[in-house]
Amino acid sequence: MESQTLRLVDELLSGNQDSAWNIVEKAVEKGASSLDIYEGLLTPAMRYIGTLWEKNIVTVADEHVATTTCDYLLTRYGFYKKVTSKRNKKHGKVMLFCLEEEQHFIGLKMVSLLFEEHGFDTRFLGADLPKEAAEVMATDWQPDIVALSVTISFHLDQLPQYVNLLESLDPKPIMLIGGRLIASNHVANSVVDKAKQMPSLNELNEWLLRYKKGVDIHVDA
Repeated sequence: MESQTLRLVDELLSGNQDSAWNIVEKAVEKGASSLDIYEGLLTPAMRYIGTLWEKNIVTVADEHVATTTCDYLLTRYGFYKKVTSKRNKKHGKVMLFCLEEEQHFIGLKMVSLLFEEHGFDTRFLGADLPKEAAEVMATDWQPDIVALSVTISFHLDQLPQYVNLLESLDPKPIMLIGGRLIASNHVANSVVDKAKQMPSLNELNEWLLRYKKGVDIHVDA
């Protein structure tokens, strides 16, 4: 693991927001892209902290401090991108949320910020959203794309229910699913034909570039 990532781990666990932001800011000054920040810096740091927790080296409280600090970094980075980037054309509306009882929202927040950077209007609904609430919001707001996240294996049984419910809407949104389990290809077969799997931010970025050109906008494309 790179030294800057290890330094970031220390700052995240300590809850040092400004010091953690300095690490992100220096990476940007050296030419790091958003994908570099998300996939190459923040994600490895948070995964390493998760490993430390699994080994009882850090506590649940330590992990929560790291998560809230990482959340702060993403919010600050998103604001930085808004004031330094030109985003004139809107490419559609995206609703993003984690399944009910799913608390791991950091990766999905990165997804939301990436959509914003590509010129989409987003509604990031965060963690633990019941399917009934998702249906009401989607019916009212009519998003072009719905992005769902699932990380814990025993939440996978809920995924087909969400996908089937949202697929029945008119107009029907394009559905994307992501999260650690999706990256490992642990997803119900009944979902595969109805939702597009996004194992990584890099793949999502490539898909967004095609989407904006009017290519590969359907699940079965």
